Amino acid sequence: MSNKIKQDISIGANLRRLRKDSKLSQEEVAAKLELMGLSISREIISQMELGHYSIRVSVLLALKQIYNVDTFDEFFKDI
Repeated sequence: MSNKIKQDISIGANLRRLRKDSKLSQEEVAAKLELMGLSISREIISQMELGHYSIRVSVLLALKQIYNVDTFDEFFKDI
């Protein structure tokens, strides 16, 4: 029996929308995360947006700041 939890929802489309609304490339987001002490590559940003990578809470907190959103509701919009 596996204890692995399957991802049941993906916020990838919302992450992509928020990034594009912020007029940032995946490379720019990765650079901003690096400046915040989070080593996340452009490839991982891509995987998060495709829903293939589980996002750590620390990264979600940083993305909230980078994308300048007031609440976490924006990440879960229309889900």
